[in-house]
Amino acid sequence: MKSTRFIILDRDGVINIDSPDYIKTPDEWIAIANSLQAIAQMTALGYQIIVVTNQSGLARNYYTEETLKRIHEKMVTEVREADGDILDIFYCPHGPADNCVCRKPATGMYDQIQKKYPDINFKQTYSVGDSLRDLQAAQKSGCLPVLVKTGNGLKTLEKIKSDATLSEYQSVPLYDNLFSFSEFLRQ
Repeated sequence: MKSTRFIILDRDGVINIDSPDYIKTPDEWIAIANSLQAIAQMTALGYQIIVVTNQSGLARNYYTEETLKRIHEKMVTEVREADGDILDIFYCPHGPADNCVCRKPATGMYDQIQKKYPDINFKQTYSVGDSLRDLQAAQKSGCLPVLVKTGNGLKTLEKIKSDATLSEYQSVPLYDNLFSFSEFLRQ
């Protein structure tokens, strides 16, 4: 019987090295050290892994849907080679000015997850990100937000510490990287 425990992961800055110039080809997709092993460890612990990612590079015409599909195939292949598994990938193809319902910090991708996987219990589901919008989408959806220091994580942490209007995020669990989060789950 399949587990009904889920973990939601942001992609860029959590699983792979982020770039201000966007990840535009499969060759540019490079896993963060030990992130594949982290996913393998979470898989071994019985978690179903779902990736949610804003991909405004599509709206900006930096790459095509076909290229994004190849980038995700590379990610899934490398995760499988490390003995992990990704159950599903949800992405927003819109730009920041498109006013869509799916681009984080909006909750549209989480709504899609809930619809496709009705047995998911967001109140018991960690959602790991490196940006404030990741934490906001997770919190608005009722998930347990987690911040990692990789990618934009340190900048996000500084923003949370320096902006009084973001004080509600000061208690979000913080980990060095996805692997240190997966080690926490083993305890």
